[in-house]
Amino acid sequence: MGDYKAFLTIPRKEAGYRPIRDRIQDFGEVEQTLNEGDRRLQASRCMDCGVPFCNWACPLGNRPPEWNDAVYKGDFKLAYRLLNATNDFPEFTGRVCPALCEKACVLNLTLHEPTTNRENEAAITEIAYRENYIQPCKPVRNGKKVAVIGAGPSGLAAANQLNRKGYAVTVFEKNEKAGGLLRFGIPNFKLNKKVIDRRIALMEQEGICFRYGEAVLPDALPKGFDAYVVATGTPTARDLNVPGRELKGVHFALELLSQQNRVLYGAEFSPEARVTCKDKDVLVIGGGDTGSDCIGTAHRQGCKSVMQIEIMPKPPIGPDDPANPWPAWPRTLKTSSSHEEGCERRWNINTLRFIGENGQLTGVEIQPIDWEKDPDGGRPKMVPAGKPEVVKADIVLLAMGFLKENVFFAGDALNGASLVVRAMASGHAAAEALDAWCKKKD
Repeated sequence: MGDYKAFLTIPRKEAGYRPIRDRIQDFGEVEQTLNEGDRRLQASRCMDCGVPFCNWACPLGNRPPEWNDAVYKGDFKLAYRLLNATNDFPEFTGRVCPALCEKACVLNLTLHEPTTNRENEAAITEIAYRENYIQPCKPVRNGKKVAVIGAGPSGLAAANQLNRKGYAVTVFEKNEKAGGLLRFGIPNFKLNKKVIDRRIALMEQEGICFRYGEAVLPDALPKGFDAYVVATGTPTARDLNVPGRELKGVHFALELLSQQNRVLYGAEFSPEARVTCKDKDVLVIGGGDTGSDCIGTAHRQGCKSVMQIEIMPKPPIGPDDPANPWPAWPRTLKTSSSHEEGCERRWNINTLRFIGENGQLTGVEIQPIDWEKDPDGGRPKMVPAGKPEVVKADIVLLAMGFLKENVFFAGDALNGASLVVRAMASGHAAAEALDAWCKKKD
């Protein structure tokens, strides 16, 4: 490393978010950027540890010490080449990855100030695009054709890897554009969709064919291909079957998120079909990232109030998590940029029923609960811990998560709903398995 003592003198510095009063007025990205000088200083804090736990923690096997050193020395072309060697789409992960590498950083253990790897990824890639370091490659073809079913992060990663191995790749996508949950689930204030369009255009220049509006089932694969990767995701959301579920105003989270993203690129919906939080009291059921995205979207649509409830206990306040010590991911309380914009949060809350008048939701009956351990070691038992109460709600958003020869499965279709970076890693594994199968067949 060029400056192996920088972490002793340079504190962690994040770019931060746009002011709340400004950012809730639009769907522009909330995260700001550091200037190039500050970014190089942040990269210099990487210690090039003897055992790089950041590399161990990353599902893609990213090697932050290598590209951080290149950033510190001002060689962003080399930094992107090193980053892109393991990460197909660092412009995506640099915006939406929870940065498992940072929690495993030795500086997180000692100072709770890890290297800003995630922000560095985004900066490296944006500079690489700006300086035209990223150019389409022209792989030598091997004469084989493969189909990738699904254009989410795992399907895109598999397609990218297979294309560069020489396969003629066709990606079938049921939606009108590529990206999967990157496009239709993650709000623009976290990931501007022009970032996706830019990468898809590059992949098309490199020879990948995208066919949109074509839903393909795993048991009815298109003919004419040597092998297939199925990366269709987990499209079935977990429902909440309590009395009143049929009331108008109870929606799955993705009904709101995907529709809003489509509206932002010009799609139109009738007033009856439009899912909106404008002037409404909003209840979000589910405490994960999707629930947080609903909160941010509700604010930008002009909601009256937002409450988020979670059936599980409140996570411990960090930075340390005794149940998952370093370098494992700490399951501590997470406060997102959307939470900062205003939201009442409650834990250990069970939903009993939805209440309405004339078919329209007006409130939700909820109840505080506790979890009792099973003395026999089975699943904990939910028990009442308080009286039921009714909270006012004009709209409820259910954000509770989502419920294989020559066909290779990848991403959420294989493993269940997880992180974008894990989906991409699964796409890599599927591409490697397919390539090995084709070579063995030959």
